[in-house]
Order: sequence, then structure tokens, then C-alpha cells
Amino acid sequence: MNDETRSRWDQRYHAEIGAQQPAQVLSSYAYLLPESGSALDLACGLGANALLLANHGLETWAWDISQVAIARLDEAARKAGLPLHAEVRDVMAQPPPPDSFDVIVVSRFLERELADTLQAALRSGGLLYYQTFTRVRAAENGPRNPAFLLGENELLQLFQEFKILLYREEGRVGDLQQGFRNEAMLIAQKV
Repeated sequence: MNDETRSRWDQRYHAEIGAQQPAQVLSSYAYLLPESGSALDLACGLGANALLLANHGLETWAWDISQVAIARLDEAARKAGLPLHAEVRDVMAQPPPPDSFDVIVVSRFLERELADTLQAALRSGGLLYYQTFTRVRAAENGPRNPAFLLGENELLQLFQEFKILLYREEGRVGDLQQGFRNEAMLIAQKV
């Protein structure tokens, strides 16, 4: 990542007020998490997912390119008394090593080139929680750049070697004022 990208994310997280909520895929299905083990919140932003994982009792790492986001997450974890390893890290230049995590969470971040690396980074039986924006949307929110938007059923294709526990992508079907729109969510297990 270049300095311009880092600066843009630092500005965004500096201006963000209040606590973020964990990704719906994680908060709604936290009961699938293991009782112990290690977890990674990849491209964590302000770390709402990481805080949930640490509160669940998992040894948790949180990586993001933004120094502002990591500093704010460190402060939140300290105030909550949670042991959390927050690190400023360009996940493209320093991806997770193989067989290093029992859980990986990715929300609102898409770098297709990392799919194989994420699969390798999970231990056998490990869980991947993934939620991000789709090209087919009911409203104009999220990124505009198609490189950061999933095609239809793309998460299923990216992680087809995994056992799929949950997949949800509602697109523009039915009543667009209800349901889970503009994003796809997946929970998959490495077998």
C-alpha cells in the first residue's frame, strides 16, 4: 500500500465517531466460534470484530494499514481489559502465514489475491467469516470501484475448497426494503 492510501484510511478513522458494530456474519453466528484458539481480524479498521473475538476468549490479532485505527483499537481493548494484539500491517505485503489461525474474519475488505493465502492460514477445522459488498445492490452504499465489489456467488467460488456452513446473498430479489442487501456473507470451514 502506498502512503496516499494509508493517509486516506487514517483520515477516515480519525473522523469516525463512536464505536463500530461487528460484522453481521460474526455477531449473528458467534455461537459457531471455538471455545479457545487464535483468531485474526484482517483489515480490522476500528476492530469491532477483534473485540468480539477477544471477548469470546480467543487469542486475537487485529491487523490494519491505518495507524489511527490501530491506536484507537489498542485504547478500546485496554479499557475493556482485553488481551488483543493490534498491529499496523499491510496485509498484502505481509499476509498471514500458513496454519496460524483457528478463525479468520474479513469484513468489508476484498483482495481476491489473498483467497488462497487465507485458506492456507487457517488450521484444519478452522473457520472463515467473510462479509463484504456486492455489485448487485439495492442501494448505493459502499465502494464504487468494481474491483472491490463481489460478483454473484463469488465468495462461494473463491472458497470452494471449504465446507460451506452459511452463505447469504440476497441481491435484488423480493422486497428490497427488507433483508440483507448490498453484501454477501459466508462462513466456511477448512476440512
